[in-house]
Amino acid sequence: MRSLLVKVTCGADDPERCNQAFTVAAAAVASGAEVSLWLTGEAAWFAVPGRAEEFSLPLATPLADLLGAVLAGGRVTLCTQCAERRGLSAEGIRDGITIAGAAAFTEAALGDGVQALVY
Repeated sequence: MRSLLVKVTCGADDPERCNQAFTVAAAAVASGAEVSLWLTGEAAWFAVPGRAEEFSLPLATPLADLLGAVLAGGRVTLCTQCAERRGLSAEGIRDGITIAGAAAFTEAALGDGVQALVY
């Protein structure tokens, strides 16, 4: 099975696309795939404790549950520049989320057997 790299660039500003990214990542974790979810742009806010719990989309699995599933079985990374633009640091984000930049994303995306999706 290939690894899945999901980059989500939107948040509450585009709730359906945002929720789809988290749903795909969580479904891939449930299927046994190696998953890496990158929080960029407005999705960076979901690295902050409580923010995923505030997100709501009718008839969708709660974003907090999807994020929890990915954290439990995969990796979640917050974009360095996106964090800095929002005043976020390692001390203010959820446990289990790391901060890394474009070089790390590029390395992951170019790995053997990796399927990258951007939402």
